[in-house]
Amino acid sequence: MIVCNGLVGICILVGCLRYREQDFQVSGANLYLSVLIMPNYTLTTPGPVSSATKLGFVSVVTIILYGVFLYTQTIRHRDCFVFGKRSEDAHAVTSPAMLTASAVLLLISLVAVVLLAKEFSQVVDAGGAAINAPPAFAGIVVAALVLLPESIAALGAARTNDLQKSINLALGSSLATIGLTIPAVSATAYVLDKPLVLGLGPQEMVLLVITILLSLLTFGTGRSNILFGMVHMLVFAMFLFLVFAP
Repeated sequence: MIVCNGLVGICILVGCLRYREQDFQVSGANLYLSVLIMPNYTLTTPGPVSSATKLGFVSVVTIILYGVFLYTQTIRHRDCFVFGKRSEDAHAVTSPAMLTASAVLLLISLVAVVLLAKEFSQVVDAGGAAINAPPAFAGIVVAALVLLPESIAALGAARTNDLQKSINLALGSSLATIGLTIPAVSATAYVLDKPLVLGLGPQEMVLLVITILLSLLTFGTGRSNILFGMVHMLVFAMFLFLVFAP
């Protein structure tokens, strides 16, 4: 909800308010959306708690999908994720030293963000308790904090008339969450013998279906305007409202 409606909506709104309309690659956006779909209902264990078998299967599936997506994005179909004159630089070669340094710095940054988010969550919990906020409030604030670097970069790209880069950053962060977080959390839950809830309730399922259908319309033409951005923002506002008033 935060990425596919909040971040995408504000990027489209900000960019189109400045440039009226913005273009992007339909094929690239569709590839993002195709990997976002995940299974929900199972019968092995009662309720939304996932069994060890399901956790293992879902982890393997997400890793495979994310790996194939990265191969598609960076090697096989790089042109699907660039637009206009920027496609001329799509096949720039990165040196092994630069690639290694980037990977190391990325891991260090991720660890720092996670540790900061863990400490910050205690402050958010205290603040949420002071205003009688629901438990989901802390998760939303921490998730927004973790997504802050991608959000700033995506907004900056939209303001420079590069909506394709905004989409890559926004939807790419969702894929990274699914492809990396779910296997890591599943492995942790299995090792610690803790129940893990991956399913969505009826209310969340309705919001997910609305988001997917709206995203198909938004990214189906290769051109966006302020109306698409506003609708995404309103769906995100509805999500926030239902958190406080389910």
